[in-house]
Parts: sequence; structure tokens; C-alpha cells
Amino acid sequence: MATAVTAKGQVTLPKTVRDATGVKPGDRVEVRATAAGTIVIEKYGAMSEYKKRLYEVAERRTIRGITGDELMEMTRGYSEDYPQKKSTSGT
Repeated sequence: MATAVTAKGQVTLPKTVRDATGVKPGDRVEVRATAAGTIVIEKYGAMSEYKKRLYEVAERRTIRGITGDELMEMTRGYSEDYPQKKSTSGT
């Protein structure tokens, strides 16, 4: 949906956008340009539900007692403590 920019550089956010984002009269919004040339408008101080969940998970620290390097060795590669399974296919 398109909207016009006024001579003062103002833009009216369409009602559907305001309703979807919860922006109300008097709220502040953050406006930023991306490297791709698009514009992002976000309710100032608002954090998306996704970001909130990410921060909650980070606060819980679900993996304890192991370093990041140890986790990477366990999940991605060979280590003396965690050897890779040998192939039984004969190849």
C-alpha cells in the first residue's frame, strides 16, 4: 500500500498498518533505512515477540557447564572425547 510524503517530509501510516503494529496517536516510531534501500518503521521501544523469546531463552542459559567450542565439537566435528560414528555402509 502506498502513501504520499508531504512537503514537510511527513507520512501518514495507513490504518491497517497502525492496527497491525499497535501504533496509536502520540506514540513514537523509529525509522531507519536499510542497505537495500528500504525503510523500516518500528514502534519505538517495542520489541517483537520473536526478540522477546530470544532474550528469554538467552537469560535461561539452557546449556550449562560446557563451552561453545566443546558444543561445536560435539555437534559438528571430530573430538577425542566425542568421536564421529563410523559408517557401516562399506563405502
